[in-house]
Amino acid sequence: MKQLIRKIPLCISIVTGMVMVSCNNTATQPVVAETKKDTIACSPESSKLDTAKIAAVTGMKGTVKNGEYKITVPQNDLHIVVDGFKIIPPMGLATWIAFTPCGDSAMLMGDIILSENDVAPVQQEVIRQGLSITAIHNHFVRNRPNVMYMHIDGFGNAATLAASAKAILDKVSEVRGGDPKAAKGDSVVNTLNIPMLDSLMGHKGEMSKGVYKYTIGRPDVMLREHGVPISTFMGFNTWAAWQGTPEKAAVAGDFTMLMDEVQPVIKTLIENGIEVVAVHNHMVHEEPKIFFLHYWGVGQAEKLAKGLRAALDKTGKGMAH
Repeated sequence: MKQLIRKIPLCISIVTGMVMVSCNNTATQPVVAETKKDTIACSPESSKLDTAKIAAVTGMKGTVKNGEYKITVPQNDLHIVVDGFKIIPPMGLATWIAFTPCGDSAMLMGDIILSENDVAPVQQEVIRQGLSITAIHNHFVRNRPNVMYMHIDGFGNAATLAASAKAILDKVSEVRGGDPKAAKGDSVVNTLNIPMLDSLMGHKGEMSKGVYKYTIGRPDVMLREHGVPISTFMGFNTWAAWQGTPEKAAVAGDFTMLMDEVQPVIKTLIENGIEVVAVHNHMVHEEPKIFFLHYWGVGQAEKLAKGLRAALDKTGKGMAH
């Protein structure tokens, strides 16, 4: 009998533990349900954008690629200099809003460039339009005037989203006192050895107004936001924009990273004399989780390119894309 009594507390402890586990499992259910609820199912057979309608509603002609549509607004009215280098739209100073089809609806994603005076009124307009703000961050340091980058997303009827996009872009023009793209665009000096850069980077870029820019996708990652596939065209890419001379070049850009790649990329860039100026998200409900890193480097072009290539090799499972 005494032996039986001694065993009772142990049995109670085991039962209590089982009850606690059961309670904990119950508590996690709403989180799982919420995640599933947020996933959007796209019907492929009806997924097609009416790009003519989007262009008509926004009053702006965009670019079509693989069924997606992007509007780009160069911020020609912002005259920014960083460490003696002029920052022009191809160097990361262009607002964009893109649409991807999903069944008979669309997903909108965008990156809106804002001066300090634009931030509050444009935020209010985004919310008024029923869209989400998913990130606000910098691209540069030591830049005057200071600019911020605001990421937005939304889902619904393509024409309705286009009207919301127009309202947001119109708000920027209203606050600035003029259409950002209406000002005359600048160009910069570029005497870089392009074949050498291509060889070191392992990619080919495009030249625009003196800026040579690489846009590098992540084919190793199948990214989805709210369950909707996100492409390179929709902003899921690593890029590097160059200007200057072989002896004194400037490079600015963005890395897309899985969480285990974040610290290796940061460490490699810093060890190679490239300044990390921002680490942040662009999305909220993406799978897998993706981080974005902005960098700025000034110096000898070949050395900077080798440093960037070393950092690139820390992404994509250790392979250059």
